[in-house]
Amino acid sequence: MSLHLVVENETKKIISQKNFRKKNSGSPTINQLKWLERGLHQAGGKLPLFDENGQRFSERTVLSCIDKGWAKPWFENPIKPDWLICCLTKTGRDLFS
Repeated sequence: MSLHLVVENETKKIISQKNFRKKNSGSPTINQLKWLERGLHQAGGKLPLFDENGQRFSERTVLSCIDKGWAKPWFENPIKPDWLICCLTKTGRDLFS
């Protein structure tokens, strides 16, 4: 279990080092759109950790959306520091307009 936490914390460190570099190439995948769309009707654009079946969204999906500027880390969860809590950006909202 501790290995999983180390990997998650390492991921957060990588995200902060990238300074949320935006890539303008490509369109969102179906999984990215499903995740981003769930934040449209939430307070502050909060994006979910789990899908409608209770499964965690892929870390790859989350990180790629952050890298492309469609989502951004919102705050750190003190109870579960390995969970990345994100919200939509204006660019992410614009995908649906």
